[in-house]
Amino acid sequence: MIRETVHALLACVVTFVLCAVAYPLVVLGAGNLLFPDQARGSLIRREGRVVGSTLIAQPFASEKYFAPRPSAAGPNGYAADAAGGSNLATTNPALRERIEAQVKTLRQSSGVKASEPIPVDLVTTSGSGLDPDISPEAARYQAARVAAARGLPVERIAALIDAHVETSGAIIGAPPRVNVLRLNLALDDLPQSH
Repeated sequence: MIRETVHALLACVVTFVLCAVAYPLVVLGAGNLLFPDQARGSLIRREGRVVGSTLIAQPFASEKYFAPRPSAAGPNGYAADAAGGSNLATTNPALRERIEAQVKTLRQSSGVKASEPIPVDLVTTSGSGLDPDISPEAARYQAARVAAARGLPVERIAALIDAHVETSGAIIGAPPRVNVLRLNLALDDLPQSH
């Protein structure tokens, strides 16, 4: 009986060391070796400081920048520690009120035609609430506002959007998307007219 107990405990210890220590260390080492950028959070640095991650949305309050999808993180904005969907059903009045408020805000933006349909990803949150990407249509919807705020031709902003459309994953049905942080950083790299 004692020998079986010792063998069982030893098996537990060996399994713990293999599964909870060795395997995670191997995966961490392989990730850092094979995919160092992704393993470190896909951080973007400018002038030696981190300005954001391509994996997590962040707010852009200025009219000079493209806005991401609305956050579901509530009062914490785009805080990653509060990630999660809103879990509001389509029949929930709170969801309808939030979407109507977002539509009203977007309609008041400069350069937007009142009759132009608003892309759904500009008024609804994603499953995580922190989606860093928007559809090309959502980016194009904001192009006139951004162009007006920066004093640039809309055509130049549209060309920048088209240059940042990502289609990886199309073979498995993933829709085209635009990473908001990368697009906004590219905007900052453009020479300004005022």
